[in-house]
Amino acid sequence: MFFFFTEQEVRSSAQRSKLAMESYPEKLSNIIKNQENKSKFDVFLSNSIRDEELVIGVENIFKGMGKTVYIDWVFDKHLSRDSVTKETAETLRHRMKQSSKLLYLATDNASSSKWMPWELGYFDGLKSGNVAILPLVDSVDSSFQGQEYLGLYPVLDKDSLEKFLD
Repeated sequence: MFFFFTEQEVRSSAQRSKLAMESYPEKLSNIIKNQENKSKFDVFLSNSIRDEELVIGVENIFKGMGKTVYIDWVFDKHLSRDSVTKETAETLRHRMKQSSKLLYLATDNASSSKWMPWELGYFDGLKSGNVAILPLVDSVDSSFQGQEYLGLYPVLDKDSLEKFLD
């Protein structure tokens, strides 16, 4: 039986930042400050910008595990998310080379992302065996059924996440 993270669990993790008197902009600023001089990341988090709160929650979970996370819209705000450009692709390639693993954050918004499938394929070719899917589900008894191509990669739940990241 799989024990996936629920969207509510991840949102609660993000909300703890708010309760700690830290707004999202402050949280993002602190993530940047903590990672500014990083040339290596434990995780490249492939995500949809439409999932801001969920991404912050996942980053909090990883931070609690002692992991550093690259989030494109946090570290490289100048990148174009509306269109595919050579500059964006080059920056993302560079960041993927700096990262040990790629986690594809599977949410409802992921299927409409222009970049996530590309990031997944590129990283798999670059560092095969270091790619996994991290689904966020509606409830603890939910199963995960992603797009067909996601079946090529391991799907992580709470029990397998830490092992994958070590």
